[in-house]
Amino acid sequence: EVQLVESGGGLVQPGGSLRLSCAASGFTFKNYAMSWVRQAPGKGPEWVSVISRSGGSVDYADSVKGRFTISRDNFQGRLYLEMKSLKPGDTAVYFCAKPDAYRSNYVPPTDYWGRGTQVTVSS
Repeated sequence: EVQLVESGGGLVQPGGSLRLSCAASGFTFKNYAMSWVRQAPGKGPEWVSVISRSGGSVDYADSVKGRFTISRDNFQGRLYLEMKSLKPGDTAVYFCAKPDAYRSNYVPPTDYWGRGTQVTVSS
């Protein structure tokens, strides 16, 4: 059974930083691309970023490009999202997700999401 457990969310002021982490289990982590998806209150899910199996290829939504960095540790089975220069518009629940392939601008089915971690950007 695929299990994805996010952590690291919280309340941060505009301009601040956070680092999200996702612990993966139940599948061979190094064999799959991984993604981050977010969902703001009252809105549909938004693809944020994707990373290839090796970590050698990454892509980002235009809304976060230059501010967010995705990375992974295949030995530990962990996915990360470093977020800097946070804006109120980044407020959302952030989900670690397992797509079927390396795809940009793609939101995987919810069956392959974790439970999420709340990020709130507010002064």
